[in-house]
Amino acid sequence: MISTAIRVARVGSAAELAAAALMILGFPALMLAALVPSVPAFAAAAAVTYLADHYLHRKGSYLINRLSKVRAGLSIRFLIRQLLLILLLARLSLADNLVFYGATACFIAFYGLQAPHGALVTLIRNRRRMPVATRNVDLASRIRIPNAPPKRLLNRSAEKMLHLDLAAVIGILVSAAMDSALAGFVGVAVTLALGCLYVAALLPYVRGRKIPPTADKVLEAVDDWLREYRPETVLYFSGSKDSAYQVNMWLDTMEKLDSRPLIILRERVILQNLAPTTVPVICVPGGVHLMNMELSSVRVALYAANVGKNIHMLRVPTMKHVFIGHGDSDKLASVNPFSKVYDEVWTAGRAGRDRYAIADVGVRDDDIVEVGRPQLAPIQTWQGVPDGPAADGRCPTVLYAPTWEGWDGNPGNTSIVLAGENIVKKLVKADPPVRVLYKPHPFTGTVSAEAGAAHRRIVALVEKAASARAADAGFKSDADAKAKAELVRVEARLAELAGSGGEKRDEAEATRDGLVDVAKHEEIARLRAEWNDAYWRSFPSWEHRVIAGAEPRLYDCFNVSDAMVSDISSVVSDFIASGKPYAVTDSAELGVEEFKRQNTAVRAAVILSNSAAELGGLLDAVRDPAADPLAEDRQELKQYLLGPDEPTSLEQFNTAVADLAIKAETRNVGQESRVAAAEAAEAEAELANAVPAPGASPAGEADGLTA
Repeated sequence: MISTAIRVARVGSAAELAAAALMILGFPALMLAALVPSVPAFAAAAAVTYLADHYLHRKGSYLINRLSKVRAGLSIRFLIRQLLLILLLARLSLADNLVFYGATACFIAFYGLQAPHGALVTLIRNRRRMPVATRNVDLASRIRIPNAPPKRLLNRSAEKMLHLDLAAVIGILVSAAMDSALAGFVGVAVTLALGCLYVAALLPYVRGRKIPPTADKVLEAVDDWLREYRPETVLYFSGSKDSAYQVNMWLDTMEKLDSRPLIILRERVILQNLAPTTVPVICVPGGVHLMNMELSSVRVALYAANVGKNIHMLRVPTMKHVFIGHGDSDKLASVNPFSKVYDEVWTAGRAGRDRYAIADVGVRDDDIVEVGRPQLAPIQTWQGVPDGPAADGRCPTVLYAPTWEGWDGNPGNTSIVLAGENIVKKLVKADPPVRVLYKPHPFTGTVSAEAGAAHRRIVALVEKAASARAADAGFKSDADAKAKAELVRVEARLAELAGSGGEKRDEAEATRDGLVDVAKHEEIARLRAEWNDAYWRSFPSWEHRVIAGAEPRLYDCFNVSDAMVSDISSVVSDFIASGKPYAVTDSAELGVEEFKRQNTAVRAAVILSNSAAELGGLLDAVRDPAADPLAEDRQELKQYLLGPDEPTSLEQFNTAVADLAIKAETRNVGQESRVAAAEAAEAEAELANAVPAPGASPAGEADGLTA
């Protein structure tokens, strides 16, 4: 029941739910105490509402956001509490007392201070919002970007300002209880003085040298840097916060390009969620700013997603435009008709080329280039299941990694609704036993409540099975006793290196100080590898697990698994790189042959119905390689989907970039030649018209106008 209430109230925990209930019930209690009247009861109810409100704000509760949408926002809640205090004074027959007039005047004046305070905070934040935010771009040597105001002034500023009324409220309540106006006027004076000081503290940051440079100066500095750096290959990306993974997967590849790389983002929220990288990054929210940016040296633009804002870059003819996508699968999104706007479409292997040919969406075969998948390098090939009894911890690991429900409600999008529970039930009850890792797609449940409910039931199944196995004396723990201590050490060091990165940084300061520390970047990469190793050693190798969040990464789960169950998505294509057995669920119930005909990536898979009755075939292949009839098919499919192992995918990718850059340069030189030829022809024509032909009469004689 509590979990249902948490979900309905849109809060994150039982503590938040309790705080929300106390805050909501506190205001009726305040009114009742004011009407009775009772000063102690009013003080107690006021304290509850103050503390509960503060706790919910500190936790960033979604409920707080919802209250503001129904006209019960922060300012209104404080105002109601103050009005109820005035009512309390009236009910205590203090309406003719000086403290009553003092309280009324205080709260009116206090709310008068909210306007300049809010205006100053908004003005400071707007002025410190850069037209272009950057990382790994040296702007500090070109323009002066002042330090941000202290966080204590701007962080949750409205809440801090409103809480200054505490002094007045406490003083007035003391006056009401003691029948003396002194405490009330002291509290009123303190509240108004602190309010005025807060406003005065903000004033210096809206004038003089504390103001960041204008948009024109920032853009000019960025153009100067671009002219000096001369980027050659751009990774362009636009999307929502949740789609940041689509650009993050290409960062390592961009760092290893032979040409000078640059990443251009269009949304600030993507920049905030961008993984660490050594590549220069420019975030340009404004389309006009992007179209005026100095990008004349760029020859190749890479696009990881098909979105409307791509048009702002696609309009540039001096560079060649390539769709590289963010995964390789048989989903319709992989053959989007929009792809024909690009000069080339790069696919992992032959399968991608054939996919476009079958879809017939206007992408020419000549415009498709097979470059492999550089991101798959971390995926390890299968070495077989370790020998030994399951009771000693050496049981196979099966990863269940379903995709999300999608936008169109197609039952074939995900197995989680119709088959997920059946799959997990059979896996946790398998004999001989296997370990289950459940890693859901981060979008699961965002569109379909049914998918969200199924996900929660699967989580409960896995956790219940894990608890039962831990209580089974037949399973001996092989967890590394030192691993948890290593995790704590590595996490502490990572937090130290990240600093205050978890908080939302001032954009101007982040742009100024955003040059990467290469040594620090390399240490973080090493620590993440150490964390991953310690994580898997920190619990028994037979323990079922729900893998939520960004860490461990999907490929890390691939490497510790012996088989996978998934849906039609790029996850399947990526897993094929490991050579391990896998199963795919035919959730739409197309039938095995039709399912294989429509989806290339399942041709070497065990096909599951929604009952998951066929799961035994996958488990047999994992336990005994001799009982794996699809092993050879998987090797052939791997090359068909992902291309050859040699040359490496990164080498193929760099070659494709270089070849396309030559095409772009050839086109540009040709255009310059044509323009130069046209200008020369025009100049020659003008000269011919200006100089009379030999023997021709002057223009005046021809007209009979000579003297």
